[in-house]
Amino acid sequence: MSEDALDEATVRELLKEVVDPELGVNIVDLGLLYGVTIDDDGDVTLDLTLTTAACPLTDQLEWGAQTALADVAKVVTVNWVWIPPWTLDMITDEGREQLRYIGYNV
Repeated sequence: MSEDALDEATVRELLKEVVDPELGVNIVDLGLLYGVTIDDDGDVTLDLTLTTAACPLTDQLEWGAQTALADVAKVVTVNWVWIPPWTLDMITDEGREQLRYIGYNV
């Protein structure tokens, strides 16, 4: 993928490869991705949150995001954000379908 094709939609699509190991749903459809910033140098900053501030998966999800974007971004920086707090309302319709499929009632 060329650097010219790098936009927020591309970043979001690539980040669907990063799955929360506890819930089995990608971070985009879980609503954990709050924002994407792409600078003129092709560096990407992601505003991410977690379902709870005590979640031990920050390193794993950060590594997953950096790996998913490695072919299109020079540098990927994760900015962990806690406001607004994550809620079930942030899950996309597709994420809800995935959760229902594995037995969650959302």
